Amino acid sequence: MTDLFLDFMLGPIRGIGDFYFEHQMIFNSIVVGVAAFTLFSKKKAKQPNEQS
Repeated sequence: MTDLFLDFMLGPIRGIGDFYFEHQMIFNSIVVGVAAFTLFSKKKAKQPNEQS
């Protein structure tokens, strides 16, 4: 009964959530990798400007 209500209220988001939870380790690794790359690339870009 509860699943019926959740399917009706959430619609396609429920399927997307199931897919995300099945592959959560992969998605979280990608997000952390992109964030780390962004942080390190900004620091390297600022260093030559400060030395000039």
